[in-house]
Amino acid sequence: MTTAPALVREPRRLSHPVAFAAIAAILVAFTAASSAPSPLYVVYQQLWSFSAVTLTVVFAVYVVGLIGALLVLGALSDHVGRRPVLVAAIALEAVALALFLAAGDVGVLLAARFLQGIATGAALTTLGATLVDLDPPHAPGRAGLINSIVPPAGLALGSLGTGALVQYAPGPTRLVYALLLAGMVLAAGAVLLMPETSGRRPGGARSLVPRLGVPARLRADVLALVPIIVASWALGGLYLSLGPSVAAGVFGLASHLIGGLVVTLLCGTGAVTAFALRGRPTARVLTIAGVLLTAGTAVTLLAVQSESVVLAAAGTVLAGVGFGASALASFSTLAVLAAPAERGELLAVALTIAYLAFSLPAVVAGLAATSFGLHLTALVYGLVVVALGGVAVIAQRTRRA
Repeated sequence: MTTAPALVREPRRLSHPVAFAAIAAILVAFTAASSAPSPLYVVYQQLWSFSAVTLTVVFAVYVVGLIGALLVLGALSDHVGRRPVLVAAIALEAVALALFLAAGDVGVLLAARFLQGIATGAALTTLGATLVDLDPPHAPGRAGLINSIVPPAGLALGSLGTGALVQYAPGPTRLVYALLLAGMVLAAGAVLLMPETSGRRPGGARSLVPRLGVPARLRADVLALVPIIVASWALGGLYLSLGPSVAAGVFGLASHLIGGLVVTLLCGTGAVTAFALRGRPTARVLTIAGVLLTAGTAVTLLAVQSESVVLAAAGTVLAGVGFGASALASFSTLAVLAAPAERGELLAVALTIAYLAFSLPAVVAGLAATSFGLHLTALVYGLVVVALGGVAVIAQRTRRA
């Protein structure tokens, strides 16, 4: 007598609205994890007695891993599906967080930061493309809005949360990573339960060959966005790499909470701005971004020169409005322009540009700070951002003419 084979029940998949919310939360977790080490850099320097140059290398190695992942893995989810890439990225992020927990010297810190960069690069494009896939029909612009709001919000949350934990909680170099590791476990569970939103298609192996391609029909639109992306992310790179050090060295604010607040003031303002301007025409938002990014950075330069904390805070808030407006207009534009099969690759192009702007000037600034001091380095860096902001305004006006 034969018996019928037991039926293996498929796990119940998350509904599209729940999956959309889960992916947004995972994006917050990844961006928060990426900024969490920023307030700790000063602590690591005190514990292990390394120079500003070493600090800059720690910052840079993360971006090397991230950009490498964007170039190699940016379009992979368009071919093999979103879920496999996300699961792999979450697993690698968990390994990086475990290394942070165990770190006792700069070598382990470098390894952790490098792996975190790879994991974040693989996750960001895939999470962004998944949000667009899950965009609710009744609110077709929501994915672009979330892709604009969440990165600066996550950066702000990670930096401020770490600063608070370092200042007031036990285990300053451990607790934050333990909490983030628990978040990654929850993220893995959510991804395993979400529906696959991108069907498999040939070319997965070929997609691993580093390539930055923008369809010919989109090149003019993408090129017009480059100046504002570069200006805003270059400013973000300065705040995340040297912001806490400038707060302590130039303004005498040694509190770890204040060090985290420096980043939060820029990125948190950016997130609020992106939400507040969500219904405005893109062209107007791009103009706001260029003008306020330029004005805010100029005010901050005056603050550095006069060593005025109040003026520095005001300038950072103004620049934060420009930062958020830039993120909203840039990623909302890309979300609308890209066809489904182009989303992963186009987001990879935009993020590669953003993180090159985020990292290379910050690395140069870190090296310059050793030779010329934080004060002069911050002034020169700020002047470059002011110039880039002006170019961004001109580029948008030329594009609309």
